[in-house]
Amino acid sequence: MDAKIRALQIIKLLKKEYPAVRVALDFSNPIEILVATILSAQCTDKRVNIVTKDLFKKYGSVKDYAKADLKTFQKEIRSTGFYRNKAKNIVNAAKKIVNDFGGRVPDTMDGLVSLPGVARKTANIVLTSAFGKVEGIAVDTHALRLSKRLGLSRFSDPVKVERDLMAVVAKKDWGSVNFLLVNHGRAVCNAKKPLHDKCVLYDLCPSRKI
Repeated sequence: MDAKIRALQIIKLLKKEYPAVRVALDFSNPIEILVATILSAQCTDKRVNIVTKDLFKKYGSVKDYAKADLKTFQKEIRSTGFYRNKAKNIVNAAKKIVNDFGGRVPDTMDGLVSLPGVARKTANIVLTSAFGKVEGIAVDTHALRLSKRLGLSRFSDPVKVERDLMAVVAKKDWGSVNFLLVNHGRAVCNAKKPLHDKCVLYDLCPSRKI
């Protein structure tokens, strides 16, 4: 079967299975989704939402993050893991936004990936969720795993997987494909033991015997 046709069928089935997909992180503006997405690395969205509930009340603007005391900020986000590096990246990203972008989170891929701690995955999520712009496909651990299992990419590098997905997934679906894969990865196609009997993609999956 042609890769584009199979990708189209996969997306169609996932849309039917998960009709109201969106980013699972709570936010109300661009700086909040940027911070939440950085915190979500190697951390559950549930934990991030717990942490940001108080964090967003204290830090209401980009300037607040830019002026944050690093040690205090580390303590506030400690439970998300890798808190030293995340704190440094968030504070330094905020400083760069203030200094180079007039205090406004950039709404372009080039602008976002110029920020400390922001790679294409984070940039894609921010662009789609905060600005309604689609320039690529966010590739996280779920998207990596499912892309390989579904035969959509043979690579393990997020940039290469994104390139492969962009080649076979219709552009109108670029903004939602990550959320669809994340939902299916959590609900059915987990890392250790996929639930084949509950998988709507079973007949399309070349890895169904794992």
